[in-house]
Amino acid sequence: MTHRFDPTSLREYDIRGIVGQTLGPDDARAIGRGFATLLRRSGGHRVAVGRDGRESSPMLEAALIDGLTASGCDVVRVGLGPTPMLYYAEAVLEVDGGIQITGSHNPGNYNGFKMVFQHLPFFGEDIQRLGKMAAEGDWEDGEGTVTDADIMDDYVGRLLAGYAGGSFRIGWDCGNGAAGPVIEKLVKLLPGEHHTLFTDVDGNFPNHHPDPTEEKNLAHLKALVAEKQLDFGLAFDGDGDRIGAIDGQGRVIWGDQLLSVLAEPVLRKDPGATIIADVKASQALYDRISELGGKPLMWKTGHSLIKTKMKETGAPLAGEMSGHIFFAQDYYGFDDAQYAAVQLINAVHLIGKSMSDIRSAMPAIVNTPEMRFQVDESRKFAVIDEVLDRLKAEGADVNDTDGARVNTPDGWWLLRASNTQDVLVARAEGKTQEGVDRLLAMIDAQLAASGLERGPQAGH
Repeated sequence: MTHRFDPTSLREYDIRGIVGQTLGPDDARAIGRGFATLLRRSGGHRVAVGRDGRESSPMLEAALIDGLTASGCDVVRVGLGPTPMLYYAEAVLEVDGGIQITGSHNPGNYNGFKMVFQHLPFFGEDIQRLGKMAAEGDWEDGEGTVTDADIMDDYVGRLLAGYAGGSFRIGWDCGNGAAGPVIEKLVKLLPGEHHTLFTDVDGNFPNHHPDPTEEKNLAHLKALVAEKQLDFGLAFDGDGDRIGAIDGQGRVIWGDQLLSVLAEPVLRKDPGATIIADVKASQALYDRISELGGKPLMWKTGHSLIKTKMKETGAPLAGEMSGHIFFAQDYYGFDDAQYAAVQLINAVHLIGKSMSDIRSAMPAIVNTPEMRFQVDESRKFAVIDEVLDRLKAEGADVNDTDGARVNTPDGWWLLRASNTQDVLVARAEGKTQEGVDRLLAMIDAQLAASGLERGPQAGH
């Protein structure tokens, strides 16, 4: 038996595709067989499996479990829930790995798989290896068992362990994603007044797309916070591993700004600790971490890369612009939007000011949204190398951690290759609009020198 995957489905951090076109039950079965084979060869034999609320998830779950058990692994099903609940199961149950069936914040016709292997992220070369093993039919045979574990209440209890975050009036928008049932249980246990939106799980996402980093998806939450005059609002992506937030005035608090708030209690408890953020984050965040006595570390974008760097540096906290926030202080080191929500409430209480005052005190800066433009896959990384060569020859102040991040008196600009799509990603940030315009002109000049233009932007 061999199997060939659609090459577009084997991505850098996960496996993802359009159900019925580039992803189906045969792929799920082959993933199970390959994952179980690698696990058995590493001395493991039990896998936790969870799924999000998409209509295709039960079908893919059944096929995945077929594959895992056919290669001799025992499966513990944890059922419907957010991806971090599966990560939690992998951390606390007696299992050697975990797989969540999820299309994350993609449209409803997508689905995919996020994997943890012996408590470590499973990505990059690991995912390519599954493809190679399937093509060769290099799979162990066996007969595994299947059991169920109802861990949602334990997970919710763990989210609240040690909570001392005071009492607030909060709006919660789950966007019909997999976080809904967890948030329903959580708000019953939290002090304060809580108003929830769209907690029923519906894989068609009838109210709005579940991506809290796009401001248009926060319209319902803004209306709720304004109508009820709430202190702030929290939102979640389709599988509950990314958080969005607004203050009491409806202003968005972006991923890097959330991290600057969350850093405060973490650094009080662990003075001088390293806090990691990705290359897309604002300079204001790195400055704030230094002000609070922490060591800011700029790292590559990508949740698996950040988790790996956290383990290496012992950082208690890390985050990305995209709303992935990772906690290792008193937690397990994975990105968990439900835990981030609880910790954010805690942080606001500890800082002793309203969320709106905290947001107002942040430095005023002008920045662009993430700009994406199509580039041929074969040119993607080559263009970045050309840009770096030119910048270094000019003696520019450039950080090449992940693409080119260039500091100038106006601020900074970034150009990097996406790990998951055939696009280049750019951002610029300055103190004034004129400064940002000059930074954008520098990006344009570099693209032009490599035969590209910042013309029509690719969608997400």
